[in-house]
Amino acid sequence: MELRDAIRLRRMVRSYDPDRPVPRETVESLLNLAIRAPSAGHTQGWRFLVLDDPASCSRFWTVTTDADESADAWLARMQRAPALVVFFSDRDAYLDRYAEPDKGWTDRDEARWPVPYWHIDVGMAAMIFLLAVQEEGLAACFFGIPTERWPAFFTAFNVPEALSPVGVISVGYPAPDVKSPSLKRGRKQLADVVAYGSFG
Repeated sequence: MELRDAIRLRRMVRSYDPDRPVPRETVESLLNLAIRAPSAGHTQGWRFLVLDDPASCSRFWTVTTDADESADAWLARMQRAPALVVFFSDRDAYLDRYAEPDKGWTDRDEARWPVPYWHIDVGMAAMIFLLAVQEEGLAACFFGIPTERWPAFFTAFNVPEALSPVGVISVGYPAPDVKSPSLKRGRKQLADVVAYGSFG
């Protein structure tokens, strides 16, 4: 598949065939592409947690959602995904990297960073992963873990405290899906979002 086709065809899919597991080798192949993403200082401060068995996936949903959400149609469809990949950023890895001699920010001051590149780099890795999923003929959806659920999630999966879960990507073979009502907003045209020379 051409890159342009993967970009145009990619969308968030929330319904999966629960009877078709995704081989771990396939997930590793996708992650091998994701870690080709650029990163500030070549820090590569990303970490990934793969949940690809029914027990770990069930534990994930238990600690990140409420029991009374069981009637939620979105959640019911998402819970059928045979694999979940949690994308983490490691801020300290970046602060440490830029305190090295070739960078020279010996104070490790987070204020030196105009934006948190540790999250941005993980976002780029996630985008590569999503495009690779499309090329593989699979389906995926990127979503977040509510911050109030982080402590339970960290405990359940022994997550190191230094990591931040930027998001989760569900992966599986697609099933008939329900389109998001947000799509009714339409896609903005280039002229709506690009300025040349200045915004004035």
